[in-house]
Amino acid sequence: MDDAPIAPENKRRSFRNFFSSVRFALEGFWAALKHEPSFREDLIFVAFLTPLAIILPVNAVSTAVMIFSLFLIVIMELVNSAIEWTIDDISLAKRPFAKRAKDMGSAAVFLAYINCVVVWGVILIANWNRIATLEFLKWPPQILP
Repeated sequence: MDDAPIAPENKRRSFRNFFSSVRFALEGFWAALKHEPSFREDLIFVAFLTPLAIILPVNAVSTAVMIFSLFLIVIMELVNSAIEWTIDDISLAKRPFAKRAKDMGSAAVFLAYINCVVVWGVILIANWNRIATLEFLKWPPQILP
């Protein structure tokens, strides 16, 4: 027999492929929402803190970094859940390598949370003099000088 590796088939890209990819991504999102309590908890965390990041008196880059650090948690939770579901689909038997892979996925989520705390902490401390006055909460906002 010939042991030569088989070349992967070239994928044709089209709008149909793009829309299929979007559909698969949304199916994955809804599956995580339906079957993963941790994912739902992370989304609540993000939904609560994203508006706060937007109204805090920090510059646009800081706001974007704060929001990205929140979404990184959700992204890592999706990756962790994918790892766990894949391992559980292969076998539910206790195996050391499976445990190690699951633990590494959990560590990624944990590091994303640490990253978020550090990013928010640094930005809040650097802008504390403006945040502590609560001027940004007064209504109506002073847009024009």
